[in-house]
Amino acid sequence: MAGITLWGAGTPRSFRPIWMAEELGLEYKHLPIGPRTGETQTPEYTEMNRKQKIPFMSDGDIRLSESLAICRYLLGAYPNGDVFLPETLKDKAKEDEWCCYIFGEMDESSLYVMRRHSDLADIYGGSKEVVQSAGQYLQRHLRVLEGHLNGREFLMDGGFSLPDLMLVSCLDWALFYGLELPETLNHYRDRIAERPAYARAMQVNYAELFGGLNNGTA
Repeated sequence: MAGITLWGAGTPRSFRPIWMAEELGLEYKHLPIGPRTGETQTPEYTEMNRKQKIPFMSDGDIRLSESLAICRYLLGAYPNGDVFLPETLKDKAKEDEWCCYIFGEMDESSLYVMRRHSDLADIYGGSKEVVQSAGQYLQRHLRVLEGHLNGREFLMDGGFSLPDLMLVSCLDWALFYGLELPETLNHYRDRIAERPAYARAMQVNYAELFGGLNNGTA
């Protein structure tokens, strides 16, 4: 476990592996480099990660980028019972279903689109219309999740899981952008945010603004 190193800080995507590591009680070295600061473009970092992105992880000879892949690896390599680890084909498929849905429809197709055309307007071009449309698209999927979580504590029957971690990171991101969450999702998010590992990960990932999101998201 002492060999785990996590690169990245200040974004919802860098938050996820840190949160997972904290949930699993892992010892890890954290290097808080940010996106678009030049730190991901050094020869040393590029040699490890040609994508020049964060987050990034190394564990012995294992090197991974992409927040979901890193979280899945950590959970599979170091399970501790605090995070549900699917064992049956059905549960593995349901985990994949939720993770793909959350990343594809909420992170990549909604929240990151909003970021591209607001915070990163100097790169991608600003567009209030695109930001508004992406927010409306996100609201549609929040209603889907609201329906599923009505009367449920977690997304999966086995307890707190990787999909919950993915979803709450996106709900935090949505709140940062001023979007309103359905009451069911607000209660769900607030309850999960009481987990000690969540608080520790927030302190690590958002060290300069502990207790809230900063504007360096994703």
